[in-house]
Amino acid sequence: MQLPSLSVLKKELTLLSEKELIELITELSKFSRENKAFLYFKLHERESPRLFSEMVQEELEKEFQLANTKNYHVAKKAAQAIRRKLNKFLKLSKNKPDQIELIGFFCQNMVRYGYLEHRHPVIDNLYAVQILKIETLIASLHEDLQYDYIQLVHGLRQDLR
Repeated sequence: MQLPSLSVLKKELTLLSEKELIELITELSKFSRENKAFLYFKLHERESPRLFSEMVQEELEKEFQLANTKNYHVAKKAAQAIRRKLNKFLKLSKNKPDQIELIGFFCQNMVRYGYLEHRHPVIDNLYAVQILKIETLIASLHEDLQYDYIQLVHGLRQDLR
């Protein structure tokens, strides 16, 4: 089955009434938890722009608290699972400063909860890749915003050693 392009879908959506659009969006939100979360954040981001970041941080904090870091194998699996959850949330936001803060929060919690103490190559690489993601996002920001986040990266890089 060949799916139509986004532009074709946009044209078809313009032909629908407001009621039909609401029904379609409601149906889409029933398909997956991510769709529902995306819809919720988009509806409420005007009133509270920090809502997305705060909710994701709460969710990640809960995951870090529940994770077992007794040995490197279990810690590695827990860190990978939390990173997958983070990546799902990052898809919901196009706001680069929010993405930087969330990835930075993830890295800070990896240090705080002792993941880097194992000195396991997979954990260290996972941490290093997240720092590279932050640096890539920082490079695309305006110069005034870059300075604040560069300080964050320097602090995170020190923990990598």
